[in-house]
Amino acid sequence: MKINSEKEAIQQMALEILITARTAPKAKGFDNITTYLLEDAEIETLAAEMDKFAEKFGAFLMRDAENIRKSDAVIMIGLKETRPLGLNCGTCGFETCAGFKAAPKTKETPFTGPVCSVKSVDLGIALGAAAAKAKDMCLDNRIMYSAGAAACQSGMIDAECAYAIPLSASGKSPYFDRAEQKK
Repeated sequence: MKINSEKEAIQQMALEILITARTAPKAKGFDNITTYLLEDAEIETLAAEMDKFAEKFGAFLMRDAENIRKSDAVIMIGLKETRPLGLNCGTCGFETCAGFKAAPKTKETPFTGPVCSVKSVDLGIALGAAAAKAKDMCLDNRIMYSAGAAACQSGMIDAECAYAIPLSASGKSPYFDRAEQKK
């Protein structure tokens, strides 16, 4: 007999959610999305990295780290490479993609930028599709910039920009009614 086997089911659901992110539409048909399903030990590693980065990037990372710890599963969706697609659209702030490519990569910010805005939209569509799929499966979830930033900064994942979607099936969602952590 299995009792309270929700955690086992969530692992399978998380894989299905990642398929939703993978198959979301991508500009020019170029798939630059990378996905991860963290193992239990990696969830704690991520939370610990978030606690470390709170000093530099803000106390809200400690609050979000506690949410990560309370999660039954955590998926990560990111951009492996953020260089432009060659559309010369200018929404990144550069007149041409050549100007963008010539710009130095940032290292002091949570993500490695600049980021092609078209690729950012692709990432947003993948994240939105994944969060909608999680909702359709009745899983509590929240898209977290903070967890993605910590995973990128620490080298935990191979992405220049990523977001996490923690998943939970509990009596009350751990991702709302969140109090700000004090340093």
